[in-house]
Amino acid sequence: MGRQLAAVLLILFATTSCSNSDWRTASREPAGIAPSPELVQDAVIEVYAADAFSWRGWFAVHTWLAFKEQGAKEYQVYEVVGWRVRSGLPALRNFKTASPDRYWYGARPEKVLSIQGDKARRLIPDIVAAIDRYPWANEYTVFPGPNSNTFPAWIGLQVPELELDMPFNAIGAGYAD
Repeated sequence: MGRQLAAVLLILFATTSCSNSDWRTASREPAGIAPSPELVQDAVIEVYAADAFSWRGWFAVHTWLAFKEQGAKEYQVYEVVGWRVRSGLPALRNFKTASPDRYWYGARPEKVLSIQGDKARRLIPDIVAAIDRYPWANEYTVFPGPNSNTFPAWIGLQVPELELDMPFNAIGAGYAD
């Protein structure tokens, strides 16, 4: 009975997690949970988490940070991506988009943090300054870090007013301590 139960749980676990086996075809569509920059003129700060790609998503998330200045039509998104280092690029990347809440290669993101209005407007310069000081911008190690979860955790430590509470499965977030 024990082996049968274990086999059923393994099959259930494997079929309900990380269904995308090819990153090239996995969804990167917007999840529709970010405030639209067309509709929301206030400054916005958001942190997202989504299941990590492939088997890593069984136990870990990938996190990223996005913000938009008051009146901006796009968000500035910052994240750490390991494959960039293997390609000779910095691990920390940034880009502009109207949709900072895109699926992470098939995994729907969830909001970890959302701040709007005056508080966001006040904190964005502190976030930008912390990003400029991020000590592991060119490094990536799955475990114990620095990795994609180390980056927002480190920003949260540098800007305590964010009151960022990282998800329990943000492996590597503790590397920033």
